[in-house]
Amino acid sequence: MGKLHSDQSTKFLAGFRSRLESRNLPAETINTLVELVSTALSTSETASAADYAMLARLAQACEDNITLLALITQQAGELDALKRITLNLASSLELEVVLGEVVQEALRLVKDACLVQIHLYQEGRLIPSTSLDALGEQNMAELQIQVENVIQQVTSSQQLKLLEKAETGDLFPPGAQSWCGSIIGLPLKMGNHLVGVMVLARSQAGSFNKSGIRLMNLLADQASIAIVNARLHQAVNQQARFDVLTGLPNRLSLEEKLQEEIAVSQHTGQPFSLIMMDLDGFKRINDSHGHDTGDDVLHQMAHFLQGTLRTNDFVARFGGDEFTLVLPDTNLEQSQAVAGRLFLNLADFRFLLPGEQTTTINVSGGIVMYPLHALTPSELLRSADEALYCAKRTNPGSFQVGVNRNA
Repeated sequence: MGKLHSDQSTKFLAGFRSRLESRNLPAETINTLVELVSTALSTSETASAADYAMLARLAQACEDNITLLALITQQAGELDALKRITLNLASSLELEVVLGEVVQEALRLVKDACLVQIHLYQEGRLIPSTSLDALGEQNMAELQIQVENVIQQVTSSQQLKLLEKAETGDLFPPGAQSWCGSIIGLPLKMGNHLVGVMVLARSQAGSFNKSGIRLMNLLADQASIAIVNARLHQAVNQQARFDVLTGLPNRLSLEEKLQEEIAVSQHTGQPFSLIMMDLDGFKRINDSHGHDTGDDVLHQMAHFLQGTLRTNDFVARFGGDEFTLVLPDTNLEQSQAVAGRLFLNLADFRFLLPGEQTTTINVSGGIVMYPLHALTPSELLRSADEALYCAKRTNPGSFQVGVNRNA
């Protein structure tokens, strides 16, 4: 028994495809159905009228149930997309990584997508946070007037907004290539709370299809959750590494910084220095004016140090009224010069007290250098702390250099 004659098969499939195309079905759906019937043809070993009648019934069944088949295919694709989105957005708690995944997913989901932007709320204002175009470039300046209009509408209504046609003249800067497309804006929400707005520009004008809008809404929902989780992680991480009172890095951040500087020093061969200091007479301020005033003085001291030091220097609150400076690429002589300038500047600084009173405060400190005085973060801190208390015992208001570990 031979196969069905190839000319007959070709003619049968061509007629089937033509009928499907006359119904304006998506090309993907047409190809899937034609492949299904073609497979049935290839497995048939006879060329009888009964075989053709059976295949005709199969083709008719496909045509009769085209809406259901298309819906199943569409939903399967949406489920696959949702699974990928969920896995990708759950892969990181770093906000920058999450935002990058969101804009990449948006470009993948929408045909002819040319640019995606995300604007997030920060301190009560909507701030541009990330952008990605079809070429992989990050450029927040690409979309202007129309996008701002869409964002305003989304923000005020907290609902999806669509601009079906946007002209080049207002959208892109002078000299940009001719462009006329559509823009969709979606709210990023957690419950009734607006987290931000996502906008997507498409190179083709006109409305988005229902499937595309549904997928974009799914992405927006998942993105909102991922962004909130990343911000919570960011806040917890901030609390773990920064002092609540002064806003300075805390001891944990200090130890991490020292480990980084040790690695750099081992690579470059250049030393770095550490200065630990505390405020002379701080107990007197607490006793005279109360702990709230003492806390305010510590905050003023943190602000003073941040404004006095070089841009690449690192200052942390070690604990109590103790502050620690890390001076990268700085030898012992240079660190002593830094301490001297700090003394001079501090002598002119007036700390505010209640009742419009002011006061000056001296500091005592200990100076050590890597690798001369210690080789690990804990040893450096201990050596600086010992030098600090030696200065307080022997000559308050001065700086003492640590003991050479090789001496």
